[in-house]
Amino acid sequence: MDAVELRRLLDYDPATGIFRWRVRTSSRAAAGDVAGFSRDDGYRLIGVKGRMYLVHRLAWLHTTGDWPAATVDHIDRDPTNNRFTNLRAASHSQNACNKAVPRNNTSGFKGVVWHKKSKVWQAQIKKRGKMYYLGSFNAPELAGRAYAEASKRLHGSFGRPVC
Repeated sequence: MDAVELRRLLDYDPATGIFRWRVRTSSRAAAGDVAGFSRDDGYRLIGVKGRMYLVHRLAWLHTTGDWPAATVDHIDRDPTNNRFTNLRAASHSQNACNKAVPRNNTSGFKGVVWHKKSKVWQAQIKKRGKMYYLGSFNAPELAGRAYAEASKRLHGSFGRPVC
């Protein structure tokens, strides 16, 4: 599907991030209806001609006229917020930088782990598949600060050092 076909079938409101059908495409979808459904993880999908598309990728296509080269990142990490101002083109690596602290994290900080043998908190960060050791610290907050500084330097606006 290209942008012309998408725009023929769907209207997109960049201020709300909502797609609505322009034409009736099935017995369940009338013109004017909100298009798509939400998955359990919060991402919305729209089925067009037997194929499922993520709404944030369709928003990119509808607005720019081109499919994104790699991924589309939700700046605020909220998969339900498909406003165009909340979307940005990203590489897979950049998109991964914008992730939250994993649920099984015990330090409360990204990139900070407890080293049992040394009994210290260690900070580390990854860039383009390479792991960088940032040091050992007596407190997780200090290790978290080291990660935050490195994240800002290495990942720029995609870096998300906390939460």
